[in-house]
Amino acid sequence: MIVLGVFALLISLAALAIALLTARESRVRRSPDDADLPPDVLALRQEVAALRLDSADALRHLSVVRYDAFTDMGGKLSWSVALLDDHGNGVVLTSIHGRSDSRTYAKAIAGWVCEQPLSPEEQDAVTHARP
Repeated sequence: MIVLGVFALLISLAALAIALLTARESRVRRSPDDADLPPDVLALRQEVAALRLDSADALRHLSVVRYDAFTDMGGKLSWSVALLDDHGNGVVLTSIHGRSDSRTYAKAIAGWVCEQPLSPEEQDAVTHARP
């Protein structure tokens, strides 16, 4: 049941990340004609720029790696997901699926580095999440 809750949380975070990336791609670029714009438009542009700075701390970079944790099991039911901000701070969540149980682990990431050893799959998730 906990695994389903974590999975639902991950899907929600993925949707949020996609929305943030879509908003990031629709940037308004400044041009020399900005001086001719009304003050309210310039104020809105400044507010958008401030919001972009604030979103640098949002968990926007994510990557999921699915794999078979055990050679006698198929279906790639185990997974590692990296949820990181622009500075490489965040978390790597891993769920190892076995025959009789599943285990979930969380490891903190700071500056794209983890103090604990990362499995190859966890390292792949962090690497793929890095812009």
